[in-house]
Amino acid sequence: MREKATYLLGALGALVMISNLHTIFVGLPDDALQGMIFRIIFIHVPADLVADLFFTIALVTSVLFLARKNFIYDSITVACIEVATMLILVNLVTGSIWGRNQWGVWWTWDLRLTTQLMKFVLYMSYLVVRPAIAEPTQKATMSAIIAIFAYADVPLVWMAIRLPNVRTNHPSPVLGNGKMAAVYNAPFGMGMLALLLIGSALVLLRLHQETSQREIDSLRRELHAA
Repeated sequence: MREKATYLLGALGALVMISNLHTIFVGLPDDALQGMIFRIIFIHVPADLVADLFFTIALVTSVLFLARKNFIYDSITVACIEVATMLILVNLVTGSIWGRNQWGVWWTWDLRLTTQLMKFVLYMSYLVVRPAIAEPTQKATMSAIIAIFAYADVPLVWMAIRLPNVRTNHPSPVLGNGKMAAVYNAPFGMGMLALLLIGSALVLLRLHQETSQREIDSLRRELHAA
């Protein structure tokens, strides 16, 4: 059942993404100020929003693991964080491409970009530290603690361009300020849906791999103990 759901979500996500890319590049006119490069927003922003959704799920499952010591929560956490960290990388790369076009530089150390990079580094630390711990309970416990600590940066990124008297090169928030033209709402929503479907398929795939690996490791330890 999980395998079928993974294929279905992946296929639907790919179809939605292909259809939306056609709309973005063929159906939308160039922006009056930014030109063609503005189209990157339909990947750049959804990648961050979907990543934050998966990071939030990982936060909840990390707390649940610490409370209940059920390893399924640890498996969900690592699956969500791996996919979300990949999406943050997409966000950083697309943002740098946009910045090079609009600002003339690939990177500037303003508050929004710096906190976003911190988010990527924190969750990469989770992925680096996790394999270094051999004992399963210690690994899952330490991973949960790191995941909870890393999540503190998620609201910090959100606030970075909303705090008063903070200088930033980054544009004002796309959502919630009425500055996105109505014609862009559908492509933006479809971009969100496409990445959510593809990301969910990848999470299910990694969850299956993580669960299988845990079972193999358990059998290996039993054989060594015999």
